[in-house]
Amino acid sequence: MQFNEFNLHDDVLSGIDAMSYLQATPIQEQAIPIILSGKDLIASAQTGTGKTAAYLIPILDFIARNPSDYTTALILVPTRELAKQIDEQIEGFSYFVSATSIAIYGGGKGEDWNQQRKALVNGADIIIATPGRLMAQIKTGEINFENLKCLVLDEADKMLDMGFAEDILFVIKHLPIQRQNLMFSATMPKKIRDFANKILKTPEEIRLSVSKPAVGIDQQFYLASDEQKLPLLLHLMKNTEAESVIIFSSQKSMIDKVVRSLNRNNIESKGISSDISQEEREESLRGFKNKQFKVLVATDVLSRGIDINNLNLVINIDVPRDAEDYIHRIGRTARAETTGTAITFINEKDQYRVANIEKLLEREVEKLNITESLGFGKAPEYNPSLGRKKNRNSKPNKKGSFNKKRFDKPKKIQTTT
Repeated sequence: MQFNEFNLHDDVLSGIDAMSYLQATPIQEQAIPIILSGKDLIASAQTGTGKTAAYLIPILDFIARNPSDYTTALILVPTRELAKQIDEQIEGFSYFVSATSIAIYGGGKGEDWNQQRKALVNGADIIIATPGRLMAQIKTGEINFENLKCLVLDEADKMLDMGFAEDILFVIKHLPIQRQNLMFSATMPKKIRDFANKILKTPEEIRLSVSKPAVGIDQQFYLASDEQKLPLLLHLMKNTEAESVIIFSSQKSMIDKVVRSLNRNNIESKGISSDISQEEREESLRGFKNKQFKVLVATDVLSRGIDINNLNLVINIDVPRDAEDYIHRIGRTARAETTGTAITFINEKDQYRVANIEKLLEREVEKLNITESLGFGKAPEYNPSLGRKKNRNSKPNKKGSFNKKRFDKPKKIQTTT
């Protein structure tokens, strides 16, 4: 479907054309008419499907037809990286509409705080904000959203996972009751539906199935205990030709450990997590994109909303908690019809999560067992049902079968762009 079939304002169509958008994606084709009609919407669509444009385009259409001195739309997002990315997209799409926007994020009070407060008080057309930072600004008593027309919750599942539910509800209490509500989430578990029921009013629903990983991704699973992970990681890194690597960990405490270990072995790396300052995160991400160093170690803060080209290798130092998060992580590589490799380490207690991933993939992935041949000791036995039982009981269970297949030599990591 072409964008000119949506009956959009000419200035919005000019911006779409300037951004070189030719044809609507499935989420855009389904969401844009609903949003233009003014109805509430809950949509399940993963990163990379074009969901940001799916709500920005109709919002900009409303602004083009209804110019105002007040804030029209508020977009809540889980991370500053996503806030900045959306702000940049607005700048492109709204060039001919002349809509204003600002991203609200950050830590302490300073120059950024004052600039953000000024924009909130004066009323930029579109505000993109992380919930905690916006809540802090609202508490100053100077912020007024009484003319707001639209609230967007982007990556709602990630915001709830990060503990922003109460912050979001605090913000919503300061919004007008009569408004349009749009919720986008990569996954649609019960907690998201329950949360949506608190906010949305008789919403329309769109559910797009989670896409399978790109065919160009070579997925490899390695069995390794927690003590074996760093030695195995160093072995693989020393034997890869990959020029750009992202290593993901679900635990912030692991980031520094991995970075220190890599740097001690002359593999230049830097880490990104929610614990470091905005300036440090931006500097590290910029340096990585510019090939100033080879390896970026990060939490899931980088698994969504970040566009990195020519990434050869993704390594999961642990199994993501949700199968959909696995898709997001490994989706950082093999973009634009290139190829790449995704490696995941599997310890004893996380094995049941592998079964969930394989269910989503609709196939099994070979479990590689090489630690013993490398002199790192015997790898954990593979028994996903046992892993689930251990996780629930929080007690070790020595019983169970294991995958007896052995590999005398480690599988070669092939990475080509």
